[in-house]
Amino acid sequence: MLLHFFSVLLASLAFTGLLRSYALSRNVLDIPNQRSSHSVPTPRGGGLAIVLAFVAAMAFFQFGAYPNPEFMTVLGAAFLVAAIGFFDDHDPVPARWRFLTHLLSAGLVLYYLRGFPPLLLPAPVDWMLKRGFIDLGWLGYPIGLFLLVWFLNLFNFMDGTDGIAASEAVFVSGSLAGYLYYLHAFSFEVAGCLASASLGFLLWNCPKAKIFMGDVGSGFLGLMLGVLILMATQQAAVLLYCGFILFGIFIVDASYTLLYRFFSGQKWYDAHCSHAYQRAAKRFGHSTVLLASWAINLIWLLPISLLVFLHPHYALLGLMLAYSPLLYLVHWFKAGRAEHTL
Repeated sequence: MLLHFFSVLLASLAFTGLLRSYALSRNVLDIPNQRSSHSVPTPRGGGLAIVLAFVAAMAFFQFGAYPNPEFMTVLGAAFLVAAIGFFDDHDPVPARWRFLTHLLSAGLVLYYLRGFPPLLLPAPVDWMLKRGFIDLGWLGYPIGLFLLVWFLNLFNFMDGTDGIAASEAVFVSGSLAGYLYYLHAFSFEVAGCLASASLGFLLWNCPKAKIFMGDVGSGFLGLMLGVLILMATQQAAVLLYCGFILFGIFIVDASYTLLYRFFSGQKWYDAHCSHAYQRAAKRFGHSTVLLASWAINLIWLLPISLLVFLHPHYALLGLMLAYSPLLYLVHWFKAGRAEHTL
């Protein structure tokens, strides 16, 4: 098992090196501008290495101990997202085509999952309704579509400093693998392979990054992490809340920033560099932001997710506790505010 994960890591590491050479030879570079967090042209599109390593590992399982032919629907959906991101990395693709591709991919995933898993009703909701779970029925499809498309895009929004996106993918998928090890063998394999593939890329992407992930990787990872959280929820309903807690840094920063820009009358859909992590990187540097993210994940979010897993009735309280200091941080860094108002 560990040997297999190590093989995925090595494959991702090797693919990233090859893609860096390709990007340099084809001049596929991220050129710094006023919104950039980097200062020198850097190859981009290295996230394709994560895609290739992960897809190869999952294809291998179709002939191994955990065959799951239906999961190929998910791989096809994720590959669509990666493909549109790959083309966008080379030549910008109109937003409407990216959005339609994201919707189609999310729909294919929900077809595989047969909708949204039963929703755990934590305290105090379960005390009032006298029900521990609720089946969302057909409402699960639009909710699931929104959730998956949002995860996909927020991951793209948060891929703006060295190592942060790949680190988040390693942390979230690795933590979920720890829970799934005791619950479901195939889901554990998916989580472990995603963490290994992300780690292989991260070794190239740590400060100072030698290659950037690009849309091909960020879109793929955002969708797959959403898929992984929903797959985990099918095995234990409380893992939906655990997944939201583990993903807290990205969910809070991206959501707060977007909402602030929207309600303050800014063009929220325009490119910007007003996320809290971007403001922190400009003030303290990429390495400090990366280390701080790991500290928050390991010291704060992971223990709370474990407590919620052990005490599901307090899932909502745990989620609120986890997000409270994160909301304070993004507010303190003035996330979403236009530069001229600072």
